[in-house]
Amino acid sequence: MSGYSTIRLEVAADGIATLTLARPERHNAMDAAMIGELADAAAVLTANDAVRVVVLTGEGRSFCAGADLGWMQAQFAASRDERIREATQLARMLKSLNELPKPLIGRIHGQAFGGGLGLMAVCDVAVGSLAARFAFTETRLGLIPATISPYVIARMGEGRARRVFMSGRRFESAEAVALGLLARAVPEGDLDAAVATEVEPYLGCAPRAVAAAKALARSLGPVIDEHTIAATASRLADCWESETARSRISGFLGR
Repeated sequence: MSGYSTIRLEVAADGIATLTLARPERHNAMDAAMIGELADAAAVLTANDAVRVVVLTGEGRSFCAGADLGWMQAQFAASRDERIREATQLARMLKSLNELPKPLIGRIHGQAFGGGLGLMAVCDVAVGSLAARFAFTETRLGLIPATISPYVIARMGEGRARRVFMSGRRFESAEAVALGLLARAVPEGDLDAAVATEVEPYLGCAPRAVAAAKALARSLGPVIDEHTIAATASRLADCWESETARSRISGFLGR
């Protein structure tokens, strides 16, 4: 499908859709344009009855390196209301993928940092390369993983999340499996086959039953509503206004 500049959306004849983050030169870091296009793609996929299952992946060397540096720099000049609006758009995009009435299978390779872990967390199943690396990098910059937090906690549980949520440390695929972020990790050359194995069973299921079962599971999990989104966006805005964040982000951008 055409019309996007930061992502690609392709639907095969068998009903398998592939949603690809397509900013490889930026390690698929998310900016306002990508956030908006992912939200639009979620709506398109929801409305397309021919789609049976969706694979989420990234072009190039990484899945998603988190927030785009230019987007982060723009937050310095933004007002509090503007920062909250940007954070809310990200959170709503994640919510739309989290509630997608189709199975969402993540194909994870390379770097998955910050917001990239939020994208992993909204997948029903994420399969990763053994060479992939992960980190909640926000606290290194004086920020917090606020807008992704409801989806990450729903995926990992509070106890497991606290092992990696605040330290900013990098961890490998084996630990990502233990934490519940990945269903399994395989050699890079086996990644496509592993994803195909996860996709295949859905092609024999009744699509409406799959959608209803996913909605039931989501309804029994942690509540993620507009109140939750507003609260996390406000906490992130608080961090952006701190001198610590300004100093650390400026130093990072100046490297």
